[in-house]
Amino acid sequence: MLRGALLFLSRQKHLRRWMETSPAAELLTRRFVAGKTLARALAVCRRLNAEGLLVSLDHLGENVTSVEEARLSRDAYIQALRAIAAEGLQATVSIKLTQFGLDLSEELCRENVEGLVAAASGLGGFVEVDMESSEYVDRTLCLVSDMHERHGAVRAVIQAYLYRSAGDIDMLCQKGIPVRLCKGAYREPHSIAFRSKRDVDANYVHLVQTLLKRGVYPGIATHDPKMVDAARRSAAALGLAPDRFEFQMLYGIRRDLQRKLIAGGYRVRLYVPYGDAWYPYLMRRLAERPANVLFIARNLLRR
Repeated sequence: MLRGALLFLSRQKHLRRWMETSPAAELLTRRFVAGKTLARALAVCRRLNAEGLLVSLDHLGENVTSVEEARLSRDAYIQALRAIAAEGLQATVSIKLTQFGLDLSEELCRENVEGLVAAASGLGGFVEVDMESSEYVDRTLCLVSDMHERHGAVRAVIQAYLYRSAGDIDMLCQKGIPVRLCKGAYREPHSIAFRSKRDVDANYVHLVQTLLKRGVYPGIATHDPKMVDAARRSAAALGLAPDRFEFQMLYGIRRDLQRKLIAGGYRVRLYVPYGDAWYPYLMRRLAERPANVLFIARNLLRR
């Protein structure tokens, strides 16, 4: 019930407009969003790199409604990639295909994404292509596969709560495409997705094991200490060095666990969002698991 309510609220434009312009929301944005500008995001990136953390910058926004918006998103990311390269930062960028025009035209989206991925390849960087709701999975994986074949420089994201994900990971591993594994943040029907946390966790651990055995530099995206420990045990059993994979977490969440992993010699990459359109992003983080409402509140108090 709570998850459905949060996802419903994430789509309410009037509430979003009020939240994103409210001074009272600054406490949330300061902790979980790097800032409204690229300059602020780069400053956070420099600080995190100095602490031994890798970064993936996310210029917030999705489901654009015009060709111009889609091209502006592409240009914003190319600017970010150039700044990352110029400063020698340890950072990638994360994109959503609906932000690049997928709802408008697959051809438009492909053109925009290829421009970005080609730029990333030329600069020695790479692009993390986020996964959105199930209706986009096939188109996303097709585009990622094409970009990998043409340019390299991409990593796909797979969501453990979908039944199909084991097959998708098998395909991506066969093609040598890097994968970031997360649990999943969208409301999906029982016919295509696990509903209980227990089942999602079990599938997550199974998919982590597959990626550590067969994947190319996988990203293990979780804040759950049990999932982190499972990944560490699997890596140790396989004799994998800590530089053969990385953990990924959200900026501002479980900083204690981040520090523990860094101290243990593991690589940790933080997903660092910036820009004005932070409201849908935060609401989905809450909806991923209803307990995240309390989780976010606790993290506001954590150092």
